[in-house]
Amino acid sequence: MDAWTERVAAACAAGEAAVTELLTTHSGLPGPRANLALLAAFGDVAPADLVVLLADADDEYLRSCGTAALGRLLLEHARAASPRAADAGAWRATLDARACDASWRVREAAAMAGQRLGAGEPAALVALADAWLRTGDPLPARAAVAALCEPALLRVPALRVAALDACARATDLLRAVPAAHRRDADVRTLRQALGYAWSVAVAGDPDAGLPAFVVLARDPDADVAWVVRENRKKKRLAALLA
Repeated sequence: MDAWTERVAAACAAGEAAVTELLTTHSGLPGPRANLALLAAFGDVAPADLVVLLADADDEYLRSCGTAALGRLLLEHARAASPRAADAGAWRATLDARACDASWRVREAAAMAGQRLGAGEPAALVALADAWLRTGDPLPARAAVAALCEPALLRVPALRVAALDACARATDLLRAVPAAHRRDADVRTLRQALGYAWSVAVAGDPDAGLPAFVVLARDPDADVAWVVRENRKKKRLAALLA
């Protein structure tokens, strides 16, 4: 157990007020970078009731901590011999909402929750990402792409397939957005994610990914062309294209 995890565990034993004080004091915010080590430590040891409480907090960092920790609760549910279906449904509904949160930090925490789930139960992340993509909305689609396009996860064959599939489906969604809405904030957020995610997915499975990216590079859509250009700048993909 590292130092942050020990401190969070001690605060959890002392009660909600001690936890929120610890998280708020050491959040790193306001500032350029939130304390992600502390956020991860909270996700490791916080009790379910406190996770749920903070996932609905007004404070951005507290809400991020609770949101990311939902991944552990969903993982435990997926592994449980006697799953708590009602609780899991509520946790999932909260995570879905946080994937569309007004705060980019909270949206990123939703993707982190997916990554934590996928690290333990890859099939559960595949199902979650598929559900997010099937909404047809840019922000859940962005969460799916961000959750799957994590290099550490792409050692798992099923997640390599899912990452490429998510990039393709999210790109289809972007392409289908009417011109009048291409500058909407949620659409721009999806485009930005695709601007790096393809390089991760292709590098994770070059045999399948490179042919798909070559086809993508011929797409005449202006935003898709931007996605292609941005990914070409990434060293992991540039080396494969050289």
